[in-house]
Amino acid sequence: MPSPYSSARPSRRSVLSLAAVGVLGLALAGCAEEDSLAEQANSGDQKGYIAGDGSVTEYPAGERGEPVQFTGELFDGTTVGAEDLRGKPALLNFWYAGCAPCRVEAPDLKEFAERYEGRVAFYGVNLRDERATAEAFERTFEIPYPSVRDKDGGVLLALSEYVPPQAVPTTLVLDAEGRVAARILGIADPSVLGTLLEDTVAASA
Repeated sequence: MPSPYSSARPSRRSVLSLAAVGVLGLALAGCAEEDSLAEQANSGDQKGYIAGDGSVTEYPAGERGEPVQFTGELFDGTTVGAEDLRGKPALLNFWYAGCAPCRVEAPDLKEFAERYEGRVAFYGVNLRDERATAEAFERTFEIPYPSVRDKDGGVLLALSEYVPPQAVPTTLVLDAEGRVAARILGIADPSVLGTLLEDTVAASA
């Protein structure tokens, strides 16, 4: 299985990463002021992570390993697990309300969730907020999909092979078997995310 920190298709990764650079620069500056984890990641203390560096990794179908496993609770109290996402592609977006890049990408995630309704299951994974704060964010940006409350880090830990703890936001695209097909560290640029979703949906047809 390839390392989750390297792209299986370098030339494609270069193209996708460049597409996200313009949006990423300004937003990361705002997040660094608000996000103590981002400050740690940029402090040069050799933790091994960079907060939202914009890198895109795709995993070829034959090299994706086992389906991911996790269990979490939505803000409405409903329990959701990785097994519930099997059968069609899914998107997991790790976020919290105070992160500037999370706000930047929210309208695009809303649009994609509506565009792929019924074909891709969208879920957020909220890493910090209480219910009122998370729901205020969702109302503001009219987010149509639910989020897992993950202040205890259970989902983050279960997916730590793919989601560095200091890279917020991070977006995972899962194939219909529940395996990670692609990952974006940082803002999910719409042209990049659209390509990743379309490829995964087409492969699952």
